[in-house]
Amino acid sequence: MKNGSTSVAVKDLSLSFGAVSVLKTLNLDVHEGEFLVLLGPSGCGKSTLLNCIAGLLDVSGGQIFINGKNVTWEEPKDRGIGMVFQSYALYPQMTVQKNLSFGLQVAGMSKAEIAQRVARAAEILQIEPLLTRKPSELSGGQRQRVAIGRALVRDVDVFLFDEPLSNLDAKLRGELRVEIKRLHQRLGNTMLYVTHDQIEAMTLADRIAVMKGGVIQQLDAPQAIYSRPVNRFVAGFIGSPGMNFLDGRVETNSAPAFKADGVSVDLSRYDFTVGDGIERTVQFGVRPEHIEIGDAAAALPCNDEVEVDIVEPMGSDTLVWTRYGGQTLTIRADSDKAPKVGARIRIGFDPARASVFDSQSGDRL
Repeated sequence: MKNGSTSVAVKDLSLSFGAVSVLKTLNLDVHEGEFLVLLGPSGCGKSTLLNCIAGLLDVSGGQIFINGKNVTWEEPKDRGIGMVFQSYALYPQMTVQKNLSFGLQVAGMSKAEIAQRVARAAEILQIEPLLTRKPSELSGGQRQRVAIGRALVRDVDVFLFDEPLSNLDAKLRGELRVEIKRLHQRLGNTMLYVTHDQIEAMTLADRIAVMKGGVIQQLDAPQAIYSRPVNRFVAGFIGSPGMNFLDGRVETNSAPAFKADGVSVDLSRYDFTVGDGIERTVQFGVRPEHIEIGDAAAALPCNDEVEVDIVEPMGSDTLVWTRYGGQTLTIRADSDKAPKVGARIRIGFDPARASVFDSQSGDRL
């Protein structure tokens, strides 16, 4: 990020299709030079929000500002944005060079300026050897680079990415993810990026806006969302494998504790926002990677003995499935130390790193 000034501002934005409300009085400020990711499941409104910012959808209420200018009713071409879609949307009969330059020619730009911008984009994206090829001669990753280049030649302050990697295989996604991050570091432009892939969000974003039902649930840095999710939905959406959730109750008498079917977890190290003398039903969340096994577990504040049900080798890691408090618990263990099925092992974790959510509201306590 640059100086902290606002690049894109969304104020009380609403969008409805008939009786269906898709976005609900949504507010969002994107800092200048920030890489902000809109993350959420299908149908949460993330692509709809991006299309509203791009001017591809007319809003029902609210305003959109880009670099201080009210663009709520401006045409997309007048908003100072470059957009990259999930589909490459390249002209099949044109070469890569023509695909990159066509929009600039239509805008009446000089040949010298067009050549300079195309050459710069091709150099940044490392597609110089591809300029004479047609899209049918390119791989999926190369086509997506060209699609990014087509936005890049516009030389705008704000780039919008709508799930640009979802059509690629896992290896290509990983490679292009690095390229997009490198591109942002080099250019320093504001970038808004839509994805349903939480790994993409965690690795790319300066901040993540987690969305559900047209509402931003949490807007924060990736590590803050991972460590202190504001509600059960965010906690379950971030993390791979997902967070463990144990149903039980919290008692905040002399010594606060989580209790469930023969299990009592001391919560004196947990930062509570509830008063003393309260008992309520909760879901206790602990991430698989925060649970230790063996000798390391014995040194942690909460530890117990369990039996291994299932072992899933994942390469460098192994997922260990067991039962704790009468419920399923997943542990992410080092493959070199993975136990056998049926073995009795000691597990341990620090409750200060856990999350406790109210069973009814889903909010973090």
